[in-house]
Amino acid sequence: MIRGRAGDGVEKRQCAIAPYCIPPAATYNLTVKSSRSAILSRVRLCRSVLDAIGNTPLVELARITRGLDGTIFAKLEFLNPGYSKKDRIALQIVEDAEASGALQPGDTVVELTSGNTGTGLAIVCAAKGYQFVAVMSRGNSTERARMMAALGAEVVLVDQAPGARPGQVSGEDLALVEERARQITRERGAFRADQFQLAGNARAHYRHTAPEIMQQSGGIDAFCDFVGSGGSFAGCARYFKDCDPAIQCYLVEPEGAAVLAGQAVTRPNHKIQGGGYAMRDLPLLERDLIDGCLQVSDEAALEMARRLAREEGLFAGFSSGANLAAALQLLETKHGCDRIAILLPDSGLKYLSTDLWP
Repeated sequence: MIRGRAGDGVEKRQCAIAPYCIPPAATYNLTVKSSRSAILSRVRLCRSVLDAIGNTPLVELARITRGLDGTIFAKLEFLNPGYSKKDRIALQIVEDAEASGALQPGDTVVELTSGNTGTGLAIVCAAKGYQFVAVMSRGNSTERARMMAALGAEVVLVDQAPGARPGQVSGEDLALVEERARQITRERGAFRADQFQLAGNARAHYRHTAPEIMQQSGGIDAFCDFVGSGGSFAGCARYFKDCDPAIQCYLVEPEGAAVLAGQAVTRPNHKIQGGGYAMRDLPLLERDLIDGCLQVSDEAALEMARRLAREEGLFAGFSSGANLAAALQLLETKHGCDRIAILLPDSGLKYLSTDLWP
């Protein structure tokens, strides 16, 4: 059964990157197949890189799901300009702050990041003329710090907690980064683009990501999402529930760090970067949106990320593998979850220095 179609009494998408306004391909006397014509008719000139954020493709994972009774749709968020879903929230948070007066011309923006939000904010701040300071744990992959610096950000790296391993960022490590981000914000009188607290994080996905999924898929009956700040889960799940309360929405956490599922933390230093921080209090999460919690091992996340690359040609990161592993769990065990949507949050390019790619 296909549940929840776009436009069922929920907020319509209104933003600078839609509707598209270029004439159809026929205007240019192009001879192309009809499907290609449909794509070309939606292509337009962007006024800046900010107009290129969002409207990412949705791909059916036909090879990985071959022989299974169901469909998995993957939203290619790594095709945003900064190679991750966090470009969306960076733009929303900054524009919200501009609208409220919290962010003024000449101000500095500060935020903690595992690399993706920082990259998104570096792009947005570069395009809008703000200085940006990214505060990140040394445990995250080096590619992210180098990319943010290349985009003009000042990158502050924070040492990990004693005994921590590079590539495995724990909640304790994140607390050290939070402390440093607060200090820099105070010292510089900066605007804190707090992705864990600001509603713009979830709003970006409610207004854009989830409506795109519904329109592109024609309807889904389940959604699962690896949780970091909780923004993409909160925003997408709220939109899906507004479309149809029967759509099932599942949190995804690492095995051994599934505190939202009520489990003891036995492996805080897991390998799935970008989330799974074993934080019990995530302000953006609403409990009524959660239909269940799924756990994924490091090994399963790595295996599924590699399968995405080798079988589907989709070069994505750790959390993409975690989302796929969780979606396959749903297909195999949950009755009625036959059309499942997931995000592929970021690119595999950001993990070339890790053991994700042997």
